[in-house]
Amino acid sequence: MTSHFFAYLSRMKFIRRWGLMHSTYPENIQEHSLRVAQIAHALAIIKNRLFGGDVDPERTVALALYHDTSEVLTGDLPAPVKEFNPDIKHAYHAIEAASREKLLGMIPGALRPDYEPYFRPREADRVHRDLVRAADKLCAYIKCLEEVGAGNPEFAQAEKALRAAVERIDLPEVRYFLETFVPSFRLTLDELH
Repeated sequence: MTSHFFAYLSRMKFIRRWGLMHSTYPENIQEHSLRVAQIAHALAIIKNRLFGGDVDPERTVALALYHDTSEVLTGDLPAPVKEFNPDIKHAYHAIEAASREKLLGMIPGALRPDYEPYFRPREADRVHRDLVRAADKLCAYIKCLEEVGAGNPEFAQAEKALRAAVERIDLPEVRYFLETFVPSFRLTLDELH
């Protein structure tokens, strides 16, 4: 039996993010997923080392790698459209769930149990998924910082809104990341030395 699962995942590089906005550097969901995985991993380590957490950083990375895979079937719906009203938001969540089920169904049966947690949320993964959601929001904020830093005013309002959203996340590891790592994204390469 041939599986199309990884062929579909390879198409993540074609799904562009920020579709309603002019970007100086276009971002796709494959690039985005890598960045989310890196930051989610850091959040898990920070949680464990500095704030008494007991989460599995590698589990967090794996969940982050698959967090947007449904978009290979749905595309990336811009947040203003997704959040326009509760009916659209609810319908889109249902479409995303159906997409995740379709992708999971492409995995050979013997392997499916190992992939199932990445496509069907489990209560046991709540803390890991919270870190992935926080990393996802941090990544959106960082993208805005990069765009504004490159002279693109298109992202100025989004930067303010996302900064406020990140600051509302009630996780000390997010505040630590925001204070420790995010300021560097405002610097040029020469200033990073």
